[in-house]
Amino acid sequence: MHPPSRQDYISISFAGQGSGNYNNSKQWRRQSCWRKWKQLSRLQRSLILVLLFICGIASYPAVTEHLRGLTDGDHDTDANSFLRPAIPRVLPEPVKQGQPPLPEQTSQRKLSNKRGPPVLQNRLQKKGNASDPVVDKARQDKAANSKKEGVEEGVISWRGAVIDAEQATEDTKDGENKEDSLGNQKGKPSNESEPSRLEAVQEAFRHAWKGYKDFAWGHDELRPLSKSYSEWFGLGLTLIDALDTMWIMGLKKEFEEARAWVSTELTFNKNVDVNLFESTIRILGGLLSTYHLTEDTLFLDKATDIGSRLMPAFNTPSKIPYSDVNIGKGTAHPPRWTSDSTVAEVTSIQLEFRELSRLTQEPQYQAAVAEVMKQVHKLDGKLDGLVPMFINTNNGQFTHQGIYTLGARADSYYEYLLKQWIQGGKNENQLLEDYLQAVEGVKKNLLQKSSPNGLTFVGELSHGQFSPKMDHLVCFLPGTLALGAHHGLPADHMDLAKQLMETCYQMYVQMETGLSPEIVHFNMHQGSTRDIDVKLADRHNLLRPETVESLFYLYRFTKDHKYQDWGWEILQNFNKYTKVSSGGYTSINNVRDPDYPSPRDKMESFFLGETLKYLYLLFSDDPNLISLDQYVFNTEAHPLPIWPSTA
Repeated sequence: MHPPSRQDYISISFAGQGSGNYNNSKQWRRQSCWRKWKQLSRLQRSLILVLLFICGIASYPAVTEHLRGLTDGDHDTDANSFLRPAIPRVLPEPVKQGQPPLPEQTSQRKLSNKRGPPVLQNRLQKKGNASDPVVDKARQDKAANSKKEGVEEGVISWRGAVIDAEQATEDTKDGENKEDSLGNQKGKPSNESEPSRLEAVQEAFRHAWKGYKDFAWGHDELRPLSKSYSEWFGLGLTLIDALDTMWIMGLKKEFEEARAWVSTELTFNKNVDVNLFESTIRILGGLLSTYHLTEDTLFLDKATDIGSRLMPAFNTPSKIPYSDVNIGKGTAHPPRWTSDSTVAEVTSIQLEFRELSRLTQEPQYQAAVAEVMKQVHKLDGKLDGLVPMFINTNNGQFTHQGIYTLGARADSYYEYLLKQWIQGGKNENQLLEDYLQAVEGVKKNLLQKSSPNGLTFVGELSHGQFSPKMDHLVCFLPGTLALGAHHGLPADHMDLAKQLMETCYQMYVQMETGLSPEIVHFNMHQGSTRDIDVKLADRHNLLRPETVESLFYLYRFTKDHKYQDWGWEILQNFNKYTKVSSGGYTSINNVRDPDYPSPRDKMESFFLGETLKYLYLLFSDDPNLISLDQYVFNTEAHPLPIWPSTA
């Protein structure tokens, strides 16, 4: 018996004025297609979807190239052009000193993709010394077209951000300095003179300050693209963070404007929760530093006010402080989601409170932070001097044990062990012992080399499993190690500092924008083609200071001009990819995409307080400009005096 034959058509009756009144409506077509689709077996439908997906993938490059061609042609004046992000032009080619570089009008991403994977780049090739005639021809044609269309030379724009390319000049002439196997120049100082580099940092500061003054005056942080501001505590964080930077750079006009605001507008009598750590290092540290540099008691009075209002944080069962304080109500509490504080936060407030006690002759500030260090010193749960990331404010014990990192939540604990010892005149042996033990713990447990080029890096340990993950925050370590060596600690600390400094620099130079991502992972397997990988979620750059901070220390102690040259490259790339035309600099989301680095619309206060300050000090050849024998920097780059030794 044969099964009934399957009909190969569908009969549909339409309501209305008769069956012959078919009008080819969209509704009828949707119903008809849907019924035909439902008649197909599940296998048939799956195959069709897979075929459609493959066709879409295959056609995507052609479609995107066609669209790019439209956006790069004469359609820029289209009424809908404002919906498309402008693609910035990249400037990899060197130019002669004293001449503005021609912008590379590379409209297609094929040219930027010539950089390939983030392998160790040969900087001679990267800088264009071996020129590509095809690229040169395209660049010349596009530059000529830009002039015809009235495009301003030396300016790169995307979504309102404009990067001045005129500072993107090279530091050395072709072949002037020899390079090592990684492409690093050795020996000779750069052609770029000290005054011009210092002026470039001053100009960067003025540009950042202009954006803050115009759009965020008296508020915490600038949002440069939207020409607005964001509040964290509502205490003028950027302004206070930048006070001593302006003084060091000799920007008297800007400093006086800021001082007037502190005098007349800054008040801490507010019903607002502040983070103990952030307000200590940025506000208390910034005010104390400015007082020492200026001897203006206005800043000491304000520092004493905020310092006293932060003290309720220490009213805990364990004397380990809470993370948050209401400076108006005088109450404190842990975060909403936990009773823990991070180890870095509770052990990186000591320099500031110790100095406040010394200035005010009120011992409670120093006593409170000394108790924290005393308890952490004797806690179980350390690994060869390395500490976990969290500590409970109720029982005073480490939590989430077994995870060790020198990145976020633990980093500045190690920094402040050394710096408290230096600040106190090198008399507090317990702090020194803990620091030396921690450095040995890093060497034993966290130090590895990458493949294929053998970059020394500091990874992480989680319950005995090593991870080759390294935060940009860890790049404070070369500077800290060098500082310790300068103050008499083992010479091999300086050797390790130099190795790690090279690694931190490579975290910049291997990225297509020349700016480091927030986190990198190092390859350790033999046969790897590149040393560094970056996950998609880690490709952002927040204008952080740690690498230029360490460059400052390494140059101050070694006088090797390559460290200045590396810092100059970083400054130029900040100008190229993060500078906003109307004022300010912005964090970016993607350091791997020079065509569209994707701005975040936020300028962190530490860009003025730390990054630009360390760049200025790096380019200065005056060892007495904040002498490292007289001052120690807190973790927000605010210099505090080293106390006279009582030994």
